[in-house]
Amino acid sequence: MDIAIAIILFIIALFVVILLHELGHFVTAKRAGVKIEEFGFGFPPRLFGIKRGETVYSVNAIPLGAFVKSVGENDPTLPRSLASKSPWSRLSIYAAGPLVNIFLAFILLSIFFMLPISVVAGNGVMVRSIVQGSAAEEAGIEAGDVILEINGTPIHKWGDMQNLVNSSGAGEEITLCLQRGESSYVTSLKPKFDPELGRQIIGVVLCWNIVNQVEENSPADNAGIAPGDTILGINGQAIYSNKNMSDVLASVENGQEMQLILLREEEEALIGMVKEFDPAQQTMGVELHWVDGAHIERERLSTGKAAYLGASYVIHMPAMLVASIPLIREAPGKALVGPIGAGHLTVEIVKSFGLSNMLFMSAIISLGIALFNLFPFPPLDGGGMLIALIEGVRHGRRLSPHAVRLAQTIGTTALIALMILITFNDILRLIKGEGFGL
Repeated sequence: MDIAIAIILFIIALFVVILLHELGHFVTAKRAGVKIEEFGFGFPPRLFGIKRGETVYSVNAIPLGAFVKSVGENDPTLPRSLASKSPWSRLSIYAAGPLVNIFLAFILLSIFFMLPISVVAGNGVMVRSIVQGSAAEEAGIEAGDVILEINGTPIHKWGDMQNLVNSSGAGEEITLCLQRGESSYVTSLKPKFDPELGRQIIGVVLCWNIVNQVEENSPADNAGIAPGDTILGINGQAIYSNKNMSDVLASVENGQEMQLILLREEEEALIGMVKEFDPAQQTMGVELHWVDGAHIERERLSTGKAAYLGASYVIHMPAMLVASIPLIREAPGKALVGPIGAGHLTVEIVKSFGLSNMLFMSAIISLGIALFNLFPFPPLDGGGMLIALIEGVRHGRRLSPHAVRLAQTIGTTALIALMILITFNDILRLIKGEGFGL
């Protein structure tokens, strides 16, 4: 049922995102005095239309967006045509659609970050491993230690620790209270600034459990679980306490295969295990070291913090795209997607993380459409903006109509070829049953 809902919501999201994009063009063009012949909801063939003033508002058969048809888009000799307007007016009209999408992405991301989320909290946080050469290694912190306090402030969640470490000044020493086995101890260290993360760190990887011992010939041993592993999840459910793990195991019938996600040497590993142990015991043959009192809490960000994160995501999106170019080169089939691929990805995200992530995906779709249209490549909005900008710098002197038509012809041909290639790849991925690895 969630898959069907996800597909319907994706179609609605795509329609709304494109509709608002075109509405941005429509409103800006109207204000600039451009004559709009038709504003269409969906794509032709037309189902029906209503004329109001000089514009026909139509409803069309293919509900995947909208379009704006103005008089004489490329003919400056026609009165009130788009092409007859000044370069700066045309620049604002072309830019309006992408800007609306960017603003929509900001709103959707802000709402998404305000949604309540489930987080694990406990009496401290466990150190899974130490980064070589880090402040934590220099201070003698070991895997399995539980960090109870920083500068006298109790630690309950991973975010608590990150905030306290990052709030320390450059070169400022902090004091940690830790538990090792049955005893506790205090140590001090100076966090180091990580330029990639943009914050202070002490060099530890955190977890909620560590496998201490595996019973020989037990289900865990036969499945390949080893001391030092961390059990992250079983059958898609997070594992954070002994009771929580027992409850998850109790929900699995004896003889049924389970999927376990482990953290091993800082990489996730997926293993299968058939449940073949005493239902009353609910043990796989492992002895785990847990954080005391670990439980689930619900928390939400303030409106200001959510808006800050939404704006930060939008601002840093272009930089993230540039940083991901090597990954795009490695797997272009997964990085470059069209509407079919975006729908496929949306379904995977909803299946893995829930329907609330439709807000996030809608924002990404809106931001993706904005960035794609800003490419200075006719017939995209960015191409029109580039031509208008050049003519504006030339004090209104027009570029050669022949050169503009040639650029638009080449651009349109290349764009159609690219979309055919991407769509073919999206369909081929579905036929092969491949996914995005979520």
